[in-house]
Amino acid sequence: MKHRWFIPVAVLLPLSMHALDDAVKARVETITIRADEVTPLHLRPEFESVIHMPEAVTSVVLGSPGLFKAEHNENEPDYVYVKPITKDPAQSNLLIATKSGEHVTLELISNGSADAGSAQPIDFLLEYHASRGFLVSSDTGVLSIAKEPDGEGNSVPGLTKHSPSAPMSAASTASTALGAEYDQQVKINAPDWTKWEGKQIETSIGDIRQWNNQTVVSYSIFNSSDQPVEIVPPQIQITGRQLKKKKKGRGITSDQLEIRDYRLSATRLEPGGRADGVVVFDRPNFKQSTEKLFLQIAQANQVDRPILIRLPFTPPIAGRKEP
Repeated sequence: MKHRWFIPVAVLLPLSMHALDDAVKARVETITIRADEVTPLHLRPEFESVIHMPEAVTSVVLGSPGLFKAEHNENEPDYVYVKPITKDPAQSNLLIATKSGEHVTLELISNGSADAGSAQPIDFLLEYHASRGFLVSSDTGVLSIAKEPDGEGNSVPGLTKHSPSAPMSAASTASTALGAEYDQQVKINAPDWTKWEGKQIETSIGDIRQWNNQTVVSYSIFNSSDQPVEIVPPQIQITGRQLKKKKKGRGITSDQLEIRDYRLSATRLEPGGRADGVVVFDRPNFKQSTEKLFLQIAQANQVDRPILIRLPFTPPIAGRKEP
């Protein structure tokens, strides 16, 4: 009597369907470098993602080396390889700097091995294109925010140059005012420098003005060391808010405020080099009595130890403010 075995077929069929359900949803993205934006990078254990920069990478700073691995090889100067090294859900940040002073900030997100069946795709490749920059041009004319079409016909922020005689929109007028603040800071021949322990750089604060509900701060940075130093884009921090926590008393938190625009003459400073900048941010309408505003300036190799410069919550309409 012959026996027919149907069990293997019955077992293989569900396994095959399960494999199809868990198929990796890969994603490749092309992004323009914008120093004031954070790019989310979705990862998964057992997979490695690639970040391709438009030029050679000079430094890679990883927030949590115990959760993620980031590799950069001098033989492949334009590439950075990233992957989770834990199977548990994890998050961290990654900062990449290039030889021309461009910086990108990424938020690394891994939902862990348990998320294998998720609809969230994995970012296999991020292809960065060079931005048209927040670095101030040495050409004559005024740089202002404009809209430029991307490769898909969508409008994206960019920079364009207007001649002094060209008609200017409200956005151009705001940019002109920002340029005037920048020019004023550049003309200060001998700023009052403040030294910071353990830092290669010294800082100086210029004018602090209020534009409606926005605040503009002018500043300068000086490399007083004998080694080159890279500076990351400025941030504005508000800190000191108290949060109630169950059974653990009160906690203190800090947040980053949105930066509307900024100008910075250089991000790489040679020994004895100086950079001048101006930053505009949305000031909150009110704050708790314990909260304080700070201008945050950091070296690329010490992003976890930034310089915090206290700012007034209600700045003067005009005049100078020393640190």
